[in-house]
Amino acid sequence: MKMDVSDEQRFIAEIDAFEFGERNVGDVLEALEVWLDNLRGSLQSHRFCTDGLHGHSTLAREAVGIDAVLHTHARACAQPWASLEAVQFLSDLFDQRVMLLVFGKFNAGKSAFCNFIAGRFVAQGKTVRYFHVEAGRVVETSAAFEEGATETTARLQGVCLGDKLVLIDTPGLHSVVPENAALTQRFIESADGVIWLTSSTSPGQVQELDDLSRELHRNKPLLPVVTRSDEYEEDEVDGEFVRRLCNKSEARRALQEADVQTRAQQKLAAMGVTGALLKPPVSVSVHMARVKGATPPGMREAGFERLFTALLEISGPALDYKRRKRAEIALHHLEENVLDTLHASVFPLLAKTRASAQHTVNKIEAQQTLLIDAICQRVLAVLPEILDSHASERDVTGVTRAVTGAIDEAFPCCVREFFSDYDVSHEKGLTVLDLDVSAGFEDIAIEMGDSETCAREVVGVGYRRLHGALKQAVHAAVRKLSREVASQARASINQLIVQADQLHDTLIQPKAQLTELKIQIRTRVM
Repeated sequence: MKMDVSDEQRFIAEIDAFEFGERNVGDVLEALEVWLDNLRGSLQSHRFCTDGLHGHSTLAREAVGIDAVLHTHARACAQPWASLEAVQFLSDLFDQRVMLLVFGKFNAGKSAFCNFIAGRFVAQGKTVRYFHVEAGRVVETSAAFEEGATETTARLQGVCLGDKLVLIDTPGLHSVVPENAALTQRFIESADGVIWLTSSTSPGQVQELDDLSRELHRNKPLLPVVTRSDEYEEDEVDGEFVRRLCNKSEARRALQEADVQTRAQQKLAAMGVTGALLKPPVSVSVHMARVKGATPPGMREAGFERLFTALLEISGPALDYKRRKRAEIALHHLEENVLDTLHASVFPLLAKTRASAQHTVNKIEAQQTLLIDAICQRVLAVLPEILDSHASERDVTGVTRAVTGAIDEAFPCCVREFFSDYDVSHEKGLTVLDLDVSAGFEDIAIEMGDSETCAREVVGVGYRRLHGALKQAVHAAVRKLSREVASQARASINQLIVQADQLHDTLIQPKAQLTELKIQIRTRVM
């Protein structure tokens, strides 16, 4: 007579049949190396051009600071895989096993869950080996996980189930002792899928998934399990009311599972994680399965037949992840430790530089006005003296030459005062005064005698009209020079803005290229 095969037996048998052939990802790994080489070369070769800006200016210093950050990242890229060796070591250590991370907050029942699943493997004749992390080492132990109403998991621990499956029971990520923190994180990174335990007393606290953000963004499948899915009921025994623990009804379990599913989908969407990773939640009660002696009806009523089906469904995607894990680990490193770190360092600096540049541009008009006023004030102050010194010869050309010289002398001093951040070029002797040709020195004369014998006598030389014409010409010449100064300053700033935008775009391109490689890694057929 043929016996029915339970979902538990089918799950264990199919896990035993897993084959761990690795995908051929050599060409993708080579493409990742090329991507990294191109990024490193781009960072090493970058130099902001700060022509027209003095080195002490805020913008020049900010540009130099960005270049320094780029070159620091370029050096860090030179040995890209060093930080991956420890993660790869763990992956190799459990190379022929699917690693499922069991995650949950306090009172989710992680240890009890793992112990119970381990017991079912033992019941099916499979070998079970426990281990924990101690002082940065993996230590095998014969003891099962400690269970209790309080938080008992103070270290990372795991259990090897048969030859093909490992459950990793994590403590709260913030409660790991320092000497175990790094190895704990490496175990988490090495996991191929995630079982998220959430207690039925407050199921689906989706903020817990924030601690799994990195792993979920790495495209690892997620199975929510509602634990402690039992409740007290009152019953009458021998005329007295007693409270006894029993399984929650199928209807109540279905409502909680649907709620967890909905809120988990919303949370993943908010995190930018594809909802395809999320598997339908299942509800279980370890306590009730134990009370019933793990009999087939007791297992079914406690939700474990559905759980084993769900575990088999998550094991498939987890196995697929494992087969491409070597490429995934390299991809994660380049995304998180190289590109994301680079963007986090450089993009705020670029934004700050663009803001500084815009603020500086907005000040130029006011600086230009101050420059005009300062130069004109200096030149017009000596204008009467210049006119007096040339009056006897009535030398308008000499006056023009002297006024031009006064402008050329005042110009660099005033530029240093009001445009000190800029390297402004101005050649002496090129200043041109556009003087009214009719303006010149005038006779100062008096009239003598009466109306019939009136005589006109020249008693001096005047320059009222010439002074007015020179004043207008000086203002016109200085405005022109100041416009040229402002134009050079704007050109220097705009050049920096353009370079900052180009650098931003240059750093965006590798993100798109890496995304294309990610698609290749996750969609190619073995």
